[in-house]
Amino acid sequence: MCNEEIYRRRVLKFQELLRENDIEAAVIRTVSSFIYFTGVKWLRPALMIPQEGEPWVMVFKNEKDFFMQKSWIKDVREYQKVEELMVEISSWIRKSGFMSAGLEISVERDSYTLFHELFKRLNMGVEVEDTLPLIMQLRMIKEPCEIEAMRKAGEIAMLGMKRAREIIHEGISELQIANEVKTVLMEQGSELPLVYVSVGPRIHAEPFKDVFVERGKFVTVVIGTDYDNYYANMTRTFFVGELDGTSRKAIDAVNRAYDTALKLTKPGVKFSQIEPEIKKIYEDSGLIDFYIKGYTHGVGLLIEEPPITTIVTRHWTWKPMAGMTLAMVHTPLMLPNGAVKKEDTVLITENGYELLTHD
Repeated sequence: MCNEEIYRRRVLKFQELLRENDIEAAVIRTVSSFIYFTGVKWLRPALMIPQEGEPWVMVFKNEKDFFMQKSWIKDVREYQKVEELMVEISSWIRKSGFMSAGLEISVERDSYTLFHELFKRLNMGVEVEDTLPLIMQLRMIKEPCEIEAMRKAGEIAMLGMKRAREIIHEGISELQIANEVKTVLMEQGSELPLVYVSVGPRIHAEPFKDVFVERGKFVTVVIGTDYDNYYANMTRTFFVGELDGTSRKAIDAVNRAYDTALKLTKPGVKFSQIEPEIKKIYEDSGLIDFYIKGYTHGVGLLIEEPPITTIVTRHWTWKPMAGMTLAMVHTPLMLPNGAVKKEDTVLITENGYELLTHD
């Protein structure tokens, strides 16, 4: 785990960015960024970081002592009713005379669009800025303590995938596969594992209890394993039965795309320069009609975080940097009998890469 000095340094760096961007305070309500600054995973988080001075946190009544055992934050305040949280934050902003405040505009589950709208109504004279780019500017480059947690997460993910390989057979349901894999992951210390299983042509599919493995179809298993709050992402595709020509060709093409992406993804090379090389492999294989664009995304406190070339087109122009952790190759081939995909978590280094998950 990261130590108190690292969390304090992160807050100071973020405060520098706030000053550079004329944002007087930030309200952190996403779980991942709350963890990044406090070191604690907390439901319905509320962290306030002024441009200058110490950060402070609000938790529900009687949670304070437990929170303070886990975090370095010393100013922890309690509330009993939800409206008290908003009153306290708004009162702090008014008393401090802040005219600008930052909130994360995020796709994360706990980004609380409702909170954003309520905040703006209660603080109508305050200019609201999106602080997600500033926070991700810090989060994208991983520190040694973060990488170590992700290595451990990768080891657990590989154990989960080994279990999937052992149990996939004709007649087993997607939900049964996911349950078996999640059990392994949680027994190894993963607190919030994500397991997607799809039989047939679906991507990142929540498992169904009434969809069963069939002969002649691909089964894709996507594992997101967390350890000390950091994720590793791993995907493998299994085929049940005798491979036909197109299915065999697809597996070969995906393996070549995987090797190509690992070779070409390096500091200074835009993601947009690598994607066409993957596309060409699928074109040459006669499989371009099954190709889905977007070959990589970041991994860290979230299983999918910036850069997200899979859904954010402007991220295609970004360049990987040493210290980034990426999931590659996200790009699947979507055949009528299922998705074909091979994906690992990769640490970008100055001279190449390190696989944090692998066969």
